[in-house]
Amino acid sequence: MGTSEGWPAPRPAGAVSGRVTVPGSKSISNRALILAAIADGPSTLSGLLAARDTALMRAALVSLGVGITERDGLVTVTPGSLKGPAAVDCGLAGTVMRFVPPVAALADGIISFDGDPYARERPMNVILGALRTLGVQIDDQGTGRMPYAVSGSGAVRGGKVTLDASGSSQFVSALLLAGARYDEGVDIRHDGKPVPSQPHLDMSAGMLRERGVQVDDSEPNRWIVAPGPIQAKDSAIEPDLSNAAPFLAAAVVTGGAVTVTGWPTATTQPGDHLRDIFAQFGADVALGDDGLTVRGTERISGVDLDLSEVGELTPVITAVAALAEGPSYLRGIAHLRNHETDRLAALEQEFNALGGDVTQTADGLEIRPRPLHGGLFGTYHDHRMAHAAAVAGLVVDGLAIENIETTAKTMPEFPELWSVLAG
Repeated sequence: MGTSEGWPAPRPAGAVSGRVTVPGSKSISNRALILAAIADGPSTLSGLLAARDTALMRAALVSLGVGITERDGLVTVTPGSLKGPAAVDCGLAGTVMRFVPPVAALADGIISFDGDPYARERPMNVILGALRTLGVQIDDQGTGRMPYAVSGSGAVRGGKVTLDASGSSQFVSALLLAGARYDEGVDIRHDGKPVPSQPHLDMSAGMLRERGVQVDDSEPNRWIVAPGPIQAKDSAIEPDLSNAAPFLAAAVVTGGAVTVTGWPTATTQPGDHLRDIFAQFGADVALGDDGLTVRGTERISGVDLDLSEVGELTPVITAVAALAEGPSYLRGIAHLRNHETDRLAALEQEFNALGGDVTQTADGLEIRPRPLHGGLFGTYHDHRMAHAAAVAGLVVDGLAIENIETTAKTMPEFPELWSVLAG
């Protein structure tokens, strides 16, 4: 796809219009795989995302003894006797590096974890410390990072644990998803700055309840999961609404109209916030029977947004804000410094290299629109950075995207879909 000079971002002559069907949600797919792997019987999943993050999750679960087969687009997960030794490759997938260790603790044997070079820089001490509190033996050589090993005995005591999940809601979700299988369940208490990405916590709790697990999240910053079985459940995976962001943004920045098909009328996905976000930018947004349609207007307004619940949307929102008529302020996203890359520093660096004016704040970004020029946009092995670059490339001549292949993390077909939409 790309070259040493990068992938030339499609630059349409005018407004972009079309219909796009995005693949299944990565967040739902990997949660569904985890829950199916420790359920009380086989589950069949339809619409499961086929991308690097889900491939890594499937491989991790299979290495633990879970059966996973696929036929005619249906993926059947059959729980097995979890055991080691096994080696888990986390890649750069946060859901793998955080969701699998609490499941590996239920295995009998040693499960080792490692990942891509940057994954070794991502702090894991919160989830590892919580597992130790719950009775799990872990060897990380005192680093709180990968590589590390979980020594499972076939069961986990569970019980009460206090942690600081202000860096990622995934720390809480990881314990929620496996907690029902622990002898005492789990009683998780958060102590720290607000937990980001509340929709992802709602997603985890909702998927557990759908499978008969008792979850009490009525008290702020506390989640109680009762011990018991996780019921097997056949389910269909929703489209990935966060991956719809660049396609809808294309309508906003070019004054076109884009429909993303299959948009659910009710969902816990953070991407559903795009409806309100693009409306604040000045676009016309309508949810109908055929999906969500966004129509760009004559102007793009600057915005002032708290993105603490939807931080993953920040790169694409930054691209739109850089093309707006006035300044924008994005807040509540300090935790993005510990994502696939330091997304705040990366966005500041790459947009400013194109002539933009993006400044980091303590918890976000200030964006003052300036005329942008072409150049090579670095992605830092981060699919969301590639999405941001593609959006900017719709209206900036000569923009090339370094390592467009990184979009395979959650959407291998992105370059093709993007090229078709951009004409």
